[in-house]
Order: sequence, then C-alpha cells, then structure tokens
Amino acid sequence: MTDIEERLAGLEARLNRLEDEKAVERLISSYGPLVDSGSADAVAGLWEPGGVYDVEELLMESRDAIAAMVRSQAHQEWISGGCAHVTAPPHVTVAGDEAVAVGYSLMLLRTQNGFEVRRATANRWQCRKGPNGWRIVRRTARILDGRPQAPALFADGVTA
Repeated sequence: MTDIEERLAGLEARLNRLEDEKAVERLISSYGPLVDSGSADAVAGLWEPGGVYDVEELLMESRDAIAAMVRSQAHQEWISGGCAHVTAPPHVTVAGDEAVAVGYSLMLLRTQNGFEVRRATANRWQCRKGPNGWRIVRRTARILDGRPQAPALFADGVTA
C-alpha cells in the first residue's frame, strides 16, 4: 500500500468512527423528545427487539414493555402535566459494531412553582450497529442518590 493509500485508509477509518459516534449520540438524544411526545412505538424502536431498559424502579425486557411504559397512565399524566426528559451529551466509545455510552439524564416535572427535578440519573447505554443502523441493546439507569451503583456506571462506561 502506498503512503497516500495508507493515509486515505486511515482517514476513512477515522471518519467511519466519527460517523458511528455521532449516530449513537443521535440515537440517545432522540429518547427525550420521543418519550415526552408519547411516541411509544418510536421509543420502543430505539431498542433492538430483545433490548432491555433497566431503570431504577422498572425492568423492561422487550420493545413491547418499553412501549407499554410510555403508554402507561403515570407516563401519560407526566406528559399532560408538563415534563421533560433531558439527556446530557454522552461519552461514546465505539468498537466495531458495538458501542458503550455513558452520561447524565434529568427528568423535570412542571409544578405550581415552575419545573422541578424529579430524578437525576446516571446512564449506561450499550448499542449495536445492525442492518437498520444503531439500536440500543441495554440501557441501565441509576438514580444519583449517593449509592455506589450510579457512579460505577460512569467509570465502567468511560473506560469501556
């Protein structure tokens, strides 16, 4: 391989990695607007068919379970009362067709006094690239309440 071919191959590999990182970021950042709009099927479609969403108070082990969470009375009441699921830019590590991303999320609820934080959460997203692009394999979310599980998600994800 010539020097120019080596440089082009290197640039192509770097561009592919950046495109994959951006695609994972877009996947994760789409969760909030979709869940806050009540788009249950679209939210569920962010996950692989057998994907898992493990949030502090609820374990969902299928797209159907994730869609049911969005359609639930509690979630619909949050939407009608005013809520925002806000995701901070994640730290994404791509290795081939697998990726790990970690970051913060906040759930804000509208109250008589404005908006209040209902939950501040540490998140670890495991994603996989397939024929239909990047999808979530597993999202693990733990409340940042002083217990060691939440910070452990960060440390594990940044070093993945």
